[in-house]
Order: sequence, then C-alpha cells, then structure tokens
Amino acid sequence: MLKPKELTARRKLRVRVQIRKRGGGRLRLSVFRSSKHIYAQIIDDAQGRTLATASTLDKGLRVDVKTGADIEAAKAVGKLIAERAVAAGITEVVFDRGGYMFHGRVKALADAAREAGLSF
Repeated sequence: MLKPKELTARRKLRVRVQIRKRGGGRLRLSVFRSSKHIYAQIIDDAQGRTLATASTLDKGLRVDVKTGADIEAAKAVGKLIAERAVAAGITEVVFDRGGYMFHGRVKALADAAREAGLSF
C-alpha cells in the first residue's frame, strides 16, 4: 500500500502530464495551499522561470485578510496574481491545481483570477 506522500506525488504528476499534453506551450498558473496560507505563481516551463507570484504572505494582503486559510484570502490572491500577470503582459495561462481537488480555496483562487483578466 502506498503512503499518503506517494499518493500525493502521483496525483501531482498526473495533473502535470495532462497540463503538458493539453497546455500547448502556454504559461502555467501553479497553486500551492498549506494549512495556513495559499500561494500562486505563473511559471514559464520552457525557460524554467517564475514570471509572477502572489501569496497571503504579501505585505499588501496581510493587512487586508484576517487569515490566509480561507476562501476570502484565496480570492484576494487570485485577484492579485491576475493583476500582476496582466501588468507583465500575460493574459492566457493553463491552471495547475497541483493535485488538489478543484473546490474550496483552489476554486476561489481560479475564479478570482478569471474575473480579474486571466483566461484559462
């Protein structure tokens, strides 16, 4: 029987393989959620560079959100990452949920990013 860490790694790999197949060379919006915070970054896999980042640890968001572990914080991070991406000239990405189910905080971040100008 596989350990939980191995199962998580398999899910993450399965998602990444599908993104590479269907992504068409687009940039990747990657999400990581911990028990206390949520992080998002836009990655160019061809060059291996991170182009934009946002998290609940950013100074501007720390004042606005009460905790980094709720849906409101995820919406704020989604809006911030989309604003930074549009400022950098990025409008189209592929969403990498990182093995997490697409609901709750992950879905809230994705919806807020879409509303703020990113398309995926």
